[in-house]
Amino acid sequence: MGQEERAQVVDALPGEVTYEEMAMPEGDRHSQPKMSTVDVLRGYFEHRGRKVYVGSELPVYYPAERRFAPDLLVVLGAESHIRDKWVVSHEGHGLDWVMEVHVGGDRKKDAEFNVSRYARLGIPEYFIFDGGRLTLEGYRLATPEARVYTRMEPRHGRYVSEVLGLEIQVEGEHLRFWAGNAPLLESRELISRMRDEAMGLQRRALESEQRLAEETRRLDEAERRLSEETWRRAEETRSREELERRLRAEEQRRALEKQSREELERQLRAEEQRRALEKQSREELERRLQELQAEMAKLKK
Repeated sequence: MGQEERAQVVDALPGEVTYEEMAMPEGDRHSQPKMSTVDVLRGYFEHRGRKVYVGSELPVYYPAERRFAPDLLVVLGAESHIRDKWVVSHEGHGLDWVMEVHVGGDRKKDAEFNVSRYARLGIPEYFIFDGGRLTLEGYRLATPEARVYTRMEPRHGRYVSEVLGLEIQVEGEHLRFWAGNAPLLESRELISRMRDEAMGLQRRALESEQRLAEETRRLDEAERRLSEETWRRAEETRSREELERRLRAEEQRRALEKQSREELERQLRAEEQRRALEKQSREELERRLQELQAEMAKLKK
């Protein structure tokens, strides 16, 4: 069969599961884990830049096998474009990771038949999430050639998926995938976190604006106080200089008064001396006059 004929055959294969093949609808507890897992894994591998196909309820065709449509499937190294079905012979690669989500009813198909079938098909890892019991089971092929699963044992409540390079655990009513110690968030969780971070940024921005406004107010207040203090000191300097000027003027006035007083005292002393000399001269004159009068009196006798 040529490549073109093979492509025609692949295209002719049904891309949907018939009503008889479908399980009865089981509501949100069945659909929500599938949607969340697809969302988380696609986001994780796209962020890491890895070529990984993540699908849900995709009809899968293995050679000489009846088709099946697992709840969740992962194929490493495959392009992530939209597909209607996965034909192993056409894609050149089988499934690497499968998870079935069980909610109610008989677990035999997921816990027994699929455990045997997926191991026989060589699917490296198979997980069963029981949304009713909120439990998780994991199976792994010990070697690439093995065709019987070895049941995984959780470590601290987490199952290690070597295929995905992630850890898985049941958290509340949901599945949580971990990359080391970092939980992988769903889009709604990322949006919520981004919203919280945005609100936090807005709150911090508002707080920063308030702090800036408060700092500006304090700076303005400090500048006002500095201006007032500068004015007060300038006023004190002016008052001190005026007082010093008045003191110098007072000192000059007192010095002039002292000088005037000393001059007056000098003049008074000079006047006293003049008067004393005049008195002395007058007394000397009177004495001589008396002597003359005495001599004249003698001469008359």
